[in-house]
Amino acid sequence: MRLLNWKASIKFSLIQVDLSYFWGMKSPSTAKLWLNLLLVYIVWGSTFLGVRYAIQTLPPLLTNSIRFLVGGILFFLFTLLRGYSIPSLKQWLSAAWVGLLLSGIGNCAVAYAIGFMPTGMVALLVATLPGWIVGLDYYFFSKQKPSWLTLLGLAVGLVGMYILLNPLGQITNQEIPLFPASLVFIGSITWAWGSLQSPYLDMPPQMQTTAIQMLGGGIFSLLMSVWLEPQAFSTLSLMTTQTYLALLYLIIMGSFVGYSAYVWLLHHAPPTLTATYAYVNPVVAMILGWIFVNEKLSTRSLIASLVVLAGVVLITLGRKFVRKTKTIET
Repeated sequence: MRLLNWKASIKFSLIQVDLSYFWGMKSPSTAKLWLNLLLVYIVWGSTFLGVRYAIQTLPPLLTNSIRFLVGGILFFLFTLLRGYSIPSLKQWLSAAWVGLLLSGIGNCAVAYAIGFMPTGMVALLVATLPGWIVGLDYYFFSKQKPSWLTLLGLAVGLVGMYILLNPLGQITNQEIPLFPASLVFIGSITWAWGSLQSPYLDMPPQMQTTAIQMLGGGIFSLLMSVWLEPQAFSTLSLMTTQTYLALLYLIIMGSFVGYSAYVWLLHHAPPTLTATYAYVNPVVAMILGWIFVNEKLSTRSLIASLVVLAGVVLITLGRKFVRKTKTIET
């Protein structure tokens, strides 16, 4: 079985991979499904390190805007070269709105927080995403009551977050700063809302959806950078080879490949399966942070990490349990 359909239709680069296999409109095969999952697992787990390198020179909001604006523009031009037509205004607005929630607010919060804590810890806070998805899905979308296993997972996850954040401890004993952590939670909530709302909106074809979502997030990030980072553009002259390489990796792998794979999964895979990336990314981020930037975790952080990840696994298993129960009853 083919995994990739390579073509030689080089339009704007020396070598171009036909990514239509990733986002094909036919029913997804098992191989295609797991290929996209692996991309989200590994590529997104590595982007935390990429952001760490980029923000050593550039402010976080400007970094996010460059990453998604450049990626979105190139990707949209790519769709036009492939023969796609211009989407309707409604489709533009729908895709841009979801992009603002995901790559805009969600990734800006992550980029900001990485400046204050280890990349693995930021990824761990993002791992609470399935919990937000469960709550928002129940109250605003499917009205599906969580199973007992899901509720147990939420409780375990909250215990892990309490151990990690140590909110009642002295300031000097708090390894994780509360303000950046709270921003990550806000970003995770908006990400969960955008992910849940996306299938209900009138969207353009999936490749253009990805491009416009990146543009929406990039424009939001740029506006926030102009407002909150007044000296941001002066840092562009300070960019090093490492900065360029980090941005290139974030644009190509993080945005072009990883984000596109996630959009594909939103439309072709069960939410429970898609959400499993949330407890794989922290492991990848922690390992890479330890190898490349010598990030070390305390015993308390490691214990909290295991507790949180156990909670996320229970939440995911709980959602699968509910789906199986509904199938049996039907």
